[in-house]
Amino acid sequence: MRIRIRKRLFTLASMAALVVSLMIQWPAMAMASHAPSLTPIAIATMSNKVNAKAKEAEGKMQSAYGEVTGDTGQQIKGKAKQVQASAMNTAEAVKDGTKAAARKASDAADKLADKIK
Repeated sequence: MRIRIRKRLFTLASMAALVVSLMIQWPAMAMASHAPSLTPIAIATMSNKVNAKAKEAEGKMQSAYGEVTGDTGQQIKGKAKQVQASAMNTAEAVKDGTKAAARKASDAADKLADKIK
């Protein structure tokens, strides 16, 4: 039983370290001088995706904590955060799809305008 609890705590610590490392490295990546092609919209989209990943990790940690301690309330709250992260990811996927469709329509309109000239 103790080994199982140690494995859970190690997993929780690993996930926490991952989340912290993502949060620390993100501002440096966003402001890198070698990435001038990043527009504010692209940065905001990446930020939303990072927030969704952080929410998902937080939910997994909370759920795992609930399992280790036997606290059903923490397990449910953790699962709810995972569902929220899934919804955030879905919203970003819809935005990405809409942007891609708009780009295709714009390219088609440009080609048509070139033919008319």
